[in-house]
Amino acid sequence: MSYAIIRNQNYKKDNLAGLYKHNERKNTNYSNKDINSDNFCKNYSLKKPNTTYTNGLKRLQEENRLQGRIIKTTNVTCEFIVTSDKEFFENIGPEETKRYFKTAYNFVANYKNLGEKYILSAKIHLDETTPHMHLVFLPVVHTKDEQGNEINKIACSEYWKGKDSYKQLQDNFYSYITKAGFNLRRGNSKDNEHIPIETLKDITEYENIKFEMEKTPIKELDTNNMQMIVTQNKKLIKYCNMLRGYYIKSIRAIEKCEQIQQENVDLKHENESLKEKNNKLNNYINKIFEVVSSIFKISKDKLIKEIKSYIK
Repeated sequence: MSYAIIRNQNYKKDNLAGLYKHNERKNTNYSNKDINSDNFCKNYSLKKPNTTYTNGLKRLQEENRLQGRIIKTTNVTCEFIVTSDKEFFENIGPEETKRYFKTAYNFVANYKNLGEKYILSAKIHLDETTPHMHLVFLPVVHTKDEQGNEINKIACSEYWKGKDSYKQLQDNFYSYITKAGFNLRRGNSKDNEHIPIETLKDITEYENIKFEMEKTPIKELDTNNMQMIVTQNKKLIKYCNMLRGYYIKSIRAIEKCEQIQQENVDLKHENESLKEKNNKLNNYINKIFEVVSSIFKISKDKLIKEIKSYIK
């Protein structure tokens, strides 16, 4: 049985231009060899942006008075990749495929009370091996300020609040999509939100390989029927080439996963180094406070309080 797949990736403001060009097929060339430019006409939108993602973000901020401090390192948009494996879409056909993505679109619009207006784009790609939807939205939370006033703000960390937030996403999406009549298994519960779509599509080839391996074994042929031998030989060559393609994709997926694991290790080392530098900086600042408080004959706590008050 196939899986209901939904994965998330967060993006900063500087990433939006590239994301827009890729999803909306505005580029001239693509590094992803699975993309067939002849099939661009088959792609369609459930929500088509009338401007770039960057301008769309700005417009939604102004129209809805969205709060939230946005700097260079702030995640301002999220992108859901919604898909399954190739066989699932082939089995259900074009109309049910459209209903699958529309159902997923409705799920996102209502999930965590988001609101459809905060969806920037929902683009279905049929120009690659496996159909999938890129759904880009603003992680808007509906909350209250310090005075108790209701506000809407862009807050990715609050939208994904809690260590099991991605598990909740998988649980809710699986429940929603199966209630709509789609016979699927629940997706992976691990927090794989940073796996690129190319890797994700490689990984789903596992279902193709499993399907082929579980087929009825090839039977012996009547060696006296030369025409049948020639026909079956052609089928066997085609079958072996297909398995070879799956094998190559699986190797590629393993290599990419190993690369991601190594990058995670490197990031952990970098994080430890930053923590160490941060501790040194804090010690240095504390010594400065001690020296200044001694010079001006004021307690360190009072000095810190005065500085915080001045900054505020």
